[in-house]
Amino acid sequence: MQTLPPVRIVLVDDDDSFRESLGLNLVDEGFDVQSFSSGEPALDYFQRGGNADVILLDWRMPGLNGLEVLRRLRRAGTTTPVIFLTVLSDDIYEEAALEGGAVDFIDKSRRLSILLKRLHLITEGMRPIPEPVAAKRPVGDVVALGKLELRFDTNRAAWTTKTLDLTLTEFKIVALLASRSGEDVGYREIYDLVHGKDFVAGYGAEGYRANVRTFIKRIRKKFRDIDGDFDQIHNYAGFGYRWIAGD
Repeated sequence: MQTLPPVRIVLVDDDDSFRESLGLNLVDEGFDVQSFSSGEPALDYFQRGGNADVILLDWRMPGLNGLEVLRRLRRAGTTTPVIFLTVLSDDIYEEAALEGGAVDFIDKSRRLSILLKRLHLITEGMRPIPEPVAAKRPVGDVVALGKLELRFDTNRAAWTTKTLDLTLTEFKIVALLASRSGEDVGYREIYDLVHGKDFVAGYGAEGYRANVRTFIKRIRKKFRDIDGDFDQIHNYAGFGYRWIAGD
């Protein structure tokens, strides 16, 4: 059996202790890690022909901040998926990161296991689609999927028996993702669900992606307000999202 090369990670963070600790942990998990303490040498690395499978990028750094590094990478034609690691929790930063082309935005305080899940999802090659979790369908318009309960009679949802404050649009998106647990659902399909087939918004032909990212960001926040460990909605870099069924 052919041995696959290790996944290549470029880690950019000016915090020496954090960068060294995370880098060692990732190496222990089998990743090939190239680290930089600021944006300029990281950009130079790619300009000289360096490559990576995923870039882990700090937001607040001296010189170039993470968002500017991301913009320069994209202008130079580097399409490597970028995950922001930051202590900045304000929604405005997350929205700017996602609209700038990042695939995820993770608080540095979250457990290593959360980051590893995101990395494995993004870097999987030919990923087998797991068997969807069978939905329990009690009498009436109620569907239970693990900790999630969807009430189609009232367009309401609950997580671990606690009611989620979802808008009708957010409910539709959650229902779409959860009902196809384990499958990748594209940006276009999610957007068409909300606005009708082939409706385009935002800047350019791909502008609808930013709208979908904003919806997903708000949905994740509402779940995490109830359950800080919620991690069922995963990014599929460049394509869309996948609902991963929990225990």
